[in-house]
Amino acid sequence: MTAALVAVLLAGVLWIGWSERHPEQERDLRVLVQEQVEDTFPGQLQKYAERFGIFERTVGSENGQRLGIVLVHGLDEPGGIWDDLLPTLGSAGYATWEFRYPNDQGIDRSADLLAANWQGVPGDVPLVLIGHSMGGLVVRDFVTRWRHPVEGTPRVTGAPVRSVILAGTPNQGSELARMRVWLEPRDQLATGRQSGFSPLAGLADGTGAAKIDLQPGSRFLDDLNARPWPTSVQIRVIGGLLVQSAPGLGDGVVAVNSLAVVGASPPTLVAASHRGMLNRLLESDPEPPAIAAIMALLAAFDGDEVSGDAGDDDE
Repeated sequence: MTAALVAVLLAGVLWIGWSERHPEQERDLRVLVQEQVEDTFPGQLQKYAERFGIFERTVGSENGQRLGIVLVHGLDEPGGIWDDLLPTLGSAGYATWEFRYPNDQGIDRSADLLAANWQGVPGDVPLVLIGHSMGGLVVRDFVTRWRHPVEGTPRVTGAPVRSVILAGTPNQGSELARMRVWLEPRDQLATGRQSGFSPLAGLADGTGAAKIDLQPGSRFLDDLNARPWPTSVQIRVIGGLLVQSAPGLGDGVVAVNSLAVVGASPPTLVAASHRGMLNRLLESDPEPPAIAAIMALLAAFDGDEVSGDAGDDDE
């Protein structure tokens, strides 16, 4: 083993040891690196930025649906998580948009980007935000800090949020966030196919601050969970349960007790894995169980819109 390799391994061990003891300082460093990259390579990063924003996925029909849907994916997700849900939403007549963002960056930055793109959906239709995994935290941060803050006026105008569905969202954090490095290649492979393989492509997706935000007891989660939830926005939770007798295992990524969030009723649990609750592994597999649960919630929300029980806008 060469001296150079030993030095690299030693540096890696020291970095891991330091970061485990100082996660928020590590996060600050990662954010600083991201900001420096953005300032240094603005032109080169622009082509990657074009894949982020709000994109229309299905057009609503004239069948009386009064709600629009915005989908928000989670950590290291190249976009396929919605492949099974989108046709069902389209068949039901829901106009649907998808928000894509640099998912490795700090979650607050992703909520800021959602706010910056909020005018990309029509302002005359109430919206349901559906977040999978970390996407649910982006949704919560956006609603409570930007669109419907309880303590203060809205910081962004446009379509009101009437309801929120969180699917497999680690509202109290996930220890497995420390292992996100093993998920990154899947996301970057999809990114490389779309935009060409480049070191900047990975940096454009963020520098890993999200994994620290996702850890239990993080500064981000403590702040988010301390905020009151607006009473005019309904919030519902769906979670996966791989083994009935092992709620600590949950869906394999998020434990059942991590699903809990103030303002929501107890979660609806489906027999599925973290990704399997929404996405088939094989085309021959049955419909993922969270889809039926989501459609039932949407039908209830749509009924509330008709009866006027969803509450008034916070503006």
